[in-house]
Amino acid sequence: MAITPQDASTRAREICQLAPIVPVLVVHDVAHARPLAEALVAGGLPALEVTLRTPAALDVIAEMAKVKGGVVGAGTLITPEDVTRAVAAGAQFGVSPGATDTLLDAAEAAGLPMLPGAATASEAMRLLDRGYDMLKFFPAEASGGAPALKAIGAPLPQISFCPTGGVSPDNADSYLSLLNVVCAGGSWVAPTKLVEAGDWDGIRDLARAASQLAR
Repeated sequence: MAITPQDASTRAREICQLAPIVPVLVVHDVAHARPLAEALVAGGLPALEVTLRTPAALDVIAEMAKVKGGVVGAGTLITPEDVTRAVAAGAQFGVSPGATDTLLDAAEAAGLPMLPGAATASEAMRLLDRGYDMLKFFPAEASGGAPALKAIGAPLPQISFCPTGGVSPDNADSYLSLLNVVCAGGSWVAPTKLVEAGDWDGIRDLARAASQLAR
């Protein structure tokens, strides 16, 4: 069922409001999918972004979609084919590093709520003109960090963001304290070392700490 840009942003905002941090996950082994999702959800981070950067990503999404309490999305969506495959795998939302009309047309036709990426005021304005007011600010640190996002928010207060790219425990508060930030995307809650070791308790503890960050 198709979705409008306005409804897509409303749903994306609802998902972003679930917790201050959305884990950005690069998962290589599908066997890690369910225990990883369960640990993150148990720690208070229910919205999960699985990036389509590994051969296992779509299978990972399918497994994580079975975890109670989780809301699993697909990241690094670039083409209409990515959208089709993500929806088929069970993704409930999509995230893109940037935005093209071709990609957004496909997502809207497929009924997939999108969090499209923007790094400049012009990109944000173009998405707003289309009907999107909940965006991803990417790459956050490389694009000027929290000061840049605060500056963009001054003339464009009607747009909200999920900054991603270089967000860490050390700087997350600087983003989350901004009026135009709903949540932030971060990979530190699922470090490769802990995932490969199967240290799900350790990941749950990292998620719990991230879930307590102020917004």
